[in-house]
Amino acid sequence: MTEAKTGDIVRINYAGRLTDGTSFDSSEGREPLQFTLGEGQVIAGLEAHVAGMAPGDKSTVTIPCDQAYGPHRAEAVQTLERTKVPAGIDIEVGTQLQARTADGSMLPIRVVELDDAIVKVDANHPLAGQDLIFDVELVEIVKAA
Repeated sequence: MTEAKTGDIVRINYAGRLTDGTSFDSSEGREPLQFTLGEGQVIAGLEAHVAGMAPGDKSTVTIPCDQAYGPHRAEAVQTLERTKVPAGIDIEVGTQLQARTADGSMLPIRVVELDDAIVKVDANHPLAGQDLIFDVELVEIVKAA
């Protein structure tokens, strides 16, 4: 049976959860996720796990944070004066915003704390610092390399 390898376009069904059992994403009710192995379109640990699977294979893998969204970086959490948030933007804990970096690109940030004087924002991915568990089924190899 053919195994998935770098350069193949594959389709997978998956369910992702944290080590405490909290579900964070799933392909249930949607089309299988399609991506090309070796192009970094999904997290490294998941990509590495799918390589070598054959269509119909099902397995569970624990992906350490350094092969997922990386460690939580304290320097990515910043406290701003509330006046730095443009007027008219309604914010609360959990609000997603975008900040412009020094090079002009946009950086997604999330409000994690606020009061009348400050807004604390976090530029880490919400799953940074988390080991992730995936139940994976390789549905098909759409196109072999």
